[in-house]
Amino acid sequence: MKITRRDFIKNSLILGGSLLLSPGSLRAQQKKGEEWHPAYEKLEQEGKLAQRIEQAYAIFEECELCPRQCAVNRQKGERGFCRAPVRPVIFSAQPHFGEEISLVGENGSGTIFFSNCNLRCIFCQNWPISHEGKGKVLQDEDLANMMMYLQKIGCHNINLVTPTHVMPNILNATRIALKKGLRLPLVYNTSGYERLEIVKILDGIVDIYMPDMKYMDADQAGKYSSGASDYPEVAKKAIIEMNRQVGELLTDKRGIALSGLIIRHLVMPNRVAGTEKFVRWVAESLSKSTYVNIMAQYRVEYKAFNYPEIARGITAREFLEAMDWAEKYGLTNLDPKSLAVRNFYSFFQRRSG
Repeated sequence: MKITRRDFIKNSLILGGSLLLSPGSLRAQQKKGEEWHPAYEKLEQEGKLAQRIEQAYAIFEECELCPRQCAVNRQKGERGFCRAPVRPVIFSAQPHFGEEISLVGENGSGTIFFSNCNLRCIFCQNWPISHEGKGKVLQDEDLANMMMYLQKIGCHNINLVTPTHVMPNILNATRIALKKGLRLPLVYNTSGYERLEIVKILDGIVDIYMPDMKYMDADQAGKYSSGASDYPEVAKKAIIEMNRQVGELLTDKRGIALSGLIIRHLVMPNRVAGTEKFVRWVAESLSKSTYVNIMAQYRVEYKAFNYPEIARGITAREFLEAMDWAEKYGLTNLDPKSLAVRNFYSFFQRRSG
């Protein structure tokens, strides 16, 4: 029987999903009969959420929300490196079915794309949003209403994409939405370029942290992410703090994520991302059972064409090498999509070899 590439990937992903939801899953599951509440609801009940919002909004007056620490007064209309105003600029809010299986479930991840970015990688796939700032300037109340809409249509979480420079707005909108009945997990979907001090403000508010770990080498980070040579060390500290706050991924009985840490790592051509160093760091600094998504979808976008070493997609050999390193260092909780892509590449390498 002849199998097509499309069928192979489809069947592999179905298998990955069934493994994810099986009783033998590596993921921790919510205890039977235990009622789950979002972290921000508990903080509000303790009378601390409003105080955190006030603390966060004060940062706008001399903005140091991210490691670039521009110190501009965004309350007076000044703009720093990210070019973001004091009000949130939002490109879209909709169910997303391309995220990790534990976020997507049956009804999708409620994804809100914020415009502008504090990292601005030269290979960014969303550059019209992150670099050019395309989107609509809204109020915090509007953001809260978007959260409520995503909950109403059945999304499993509120997935905040590129949230760093609008963190105060997110906190305020979350409290507004909470008072209207929001009860979904908050997913902080970040590039990983986060100040440790800012991540600490989020303690007890964010349910699921989903940072990238893009590079392990300062020179590569500086070259491809607008001079952010401090990225590796900054991101390591931030992720360790995220892990301290939320721990390993917790799901409900359906396999839907409730809380915890998900780390994304994009494999890049010519070992630019430092994948071996990354998986070794996770194994040694966090836990071998940390949920890790090793991603194969690098493509040449934006200004990457001007850099010969990243002006092509990755090869099957490069991705299989990355997965071999993950196995070598003992990572045990890899995303099912990563495993499916590995199986796909392995299968067709054997057929062509």
